[in-house]
Amino acid sequence: MNAPVPVARRLDALLQEARARIDAVDAEFLLVHVLDRPRSWLFAHRDDPVPDGVAAAFAALVARRAQGEPVAYLTGRRGFWRFDLAVTPATLIPRPETELLVELALERLPIERALRVADLGTGSGAIALALAHERPRAQVLASDASAQALAVARTNAQALGLANVGFREGDWFAPLAGECFDLIASNPPYIALDDPHLGEGDLRFEPAAALGSGADGLDAIRRIAAEAPAYLQAGGWLLLEHGWDQGAAVRGLLLAAGFVEVATERDLEGRDRVTLGRKPV
Repeated sequence: MNAPVPVARRLDALLQEARARIDAVDAEFLLVHVLDRPRSWLFAHRDDPVPDGVAAAFAALVARRAQGEPVAYLTGRRGFWRFDLAVTPATLIPRPETELLVELALERLPIERALRVADLGTGSGAIALALAHERPRAQVLASDASAQALAVARTNAQALGLANVGFREGDWFAPLAGECFDLIASNPPYIALDDPHLGEGDLRFEPAAALGSGADGLDAIRRIAAEAPAYLQAGGWLLLEHGWDQGAAVRGLLLAAGFVEVATERDLEGRDRVTLGRKPV
C-alpha cells in the first residue's frame, strides 16, 4: 500500500500558503506558469503531489510577487486582444483599457482598403499587432525609442506570423520622416512626473519612460498632437490614449493642431480614455 502524500507537497497546500502572502488569482497564475499547464487543469488536480523543483520555483515567484513585482513580468506573458504576448521589464504591461483604442482605430480602417497605419511607442507591440491582425491589407509601422522594447515586439509579431507589420527605432515621429499614414495611434506616457502612483504597485517596476511625461503628464501628447498633421493623409485620424482626467486638455491640443471631429471616448468604467481627431480633407 502506498504511503499517503504529505499535505505540504500537494498543489492545494501550496496555493493556501501562497494566498496568505499574495492575491489568490495571482497565486494561481504563477502556479500554472511553473507547472506549464492551463488554469483549468489546476482545479481538477489540487490534490496532486508537487515535485520539489516545482514547489521551490513557485515559492521563489511568490516571494517576488509579495515584493510587488508584476505577475506579467514574473511569467513573461500578458493577454491582450486575441493574443498572449511576451512582455519584459523593457515594455509597458498591456492593459485591457487599451483595447478601446484598438476598437476605435478599427472602426476607422475599412477592411477592404490597403491602408498605412503607425503605432508610436509600441512597447510590446500590442496595438500594432492587433491592428495588423484585424486588417491584413494594412501595412502597420510600429516605432519605439527603446531597442529592447522593439526586440520584444518583433518576437511577438514573429510568434503570431504577422508579416504586415514593420518596426523602426526612434523617438516618436523621427522614424517616420517623409511618410504619411491613414491613421496614427499611440498610448504614450501620460502620468505627471510627481504623481505618487509612479512609486506604488506594479508601476514601480515598469519602464519610467513609458509612464511619466512632464509636470502635467502631457509633454508627449503635446508633441504628438502638434507634429501628427505632417504625417497624416488628408482625412487621416490620430488616436491617443490618456489619463481619466485629461480628456478636455487633449481635445484642446488636437483642436489647436487643426484637427476636426475631435472627441473623447470613455472606457468601460465610464472614464475618459481615448481622444481622437481627423485631419481636414
